[in-house]
Amino acid sequence: MALDLSAVGARTAPHLFCYTWRDTVLYALAIGARREELDYLYEARGPRVFPTFAVIPAMAVVNEGLARTGVKMEQIVHGAQEVTLHAPLPSSGTLRTTGEVRAIFDMKKLAQIVVGTETRGEDDALLAETEWTILARGAGGFGGQPPPRRADEAPIPKDRPADFRVEEPTSPEQALLYRLTGDTNPLHVDPELAARVGFPQGPILHGLCTFGHLARALIHGGLRGEARRLRKLGAQFRRPVWPGDTLITEGFWAGDRVALQTFAAGRPEPVLTGAWALLAP
Repeated sequence: MALDLSAVGARTAPHLFCYTWRDTVLYALAIGARREELDYLYEARGPRVFPTFAVIPAMAVVNEGLARTGVKMEQIVHGAQEVTLHAPLPSSGTLRTTGEVRAIFDMKKLAQIVVGTETRGEDDALLAETEWTILARGAGGFGGQPPPRRADEAPIPKDRPADFRVEEPTSPEQALLYRLTGDTNPLHVDPELAARVGFPQGPILHGLCTFGHLARALIHGGLRGEARRLRKLGAQFRRPVWPGDTLITEGFWAGDRVALQTFAAGRPEPVLTGAWALLAP
């Protein structure tokens, strides 16, 4: 089925997302938070909210945008993710998110769909923006423009070791927990379906779960817990991660940016590439 190219520029309806501290704590646990991170897990301390929680109120909006293009959900693969933070996310409340289909690019066998969102608080102040790069298998070859080449925002240095390194195991149940945040794609839970689509090892971990681990590694390993300094985080999902894998994240300082990469232990190629963060002073 061909994509509807006229969807480019289409804006979604506003989506309201009502949540309590239980939702932010569930998200923290779903991206691997440990009991030492009690500020994110205990309502008497707020709780604080991990910046990458911004993807949660955006998911329904992104799904609406994708539906406008006519893509089938079984076609899609998450290619890359960016989150921009304008203010700390509250631990509870009602958020309003709108989205736009920004582009559809032709990658021959694949199509690349780019959806952007804005999330505002109860006072209408802009809190967060997200950009989702989605690959649609079998939807390319329609004669459109290829995606533009993007320069690395913060390339990995080749001549020095990482400035910090965080190694953390995921749980064999990590995907079962993360799907409770709203992403119930059966690829992350159903072994038979995973095998049919090319993953005989079993269901894979959500890319956004690995993205959350990346944020936690940066916050605790590089920023000494100062999550408010994180202004923007981006990464490309290069290779699958399986629940139970140990994730190894390395960071390299580059002025107000940090170049990042994440590996799964025992495998030589990174699972997250082109990863970087923009920091406030």
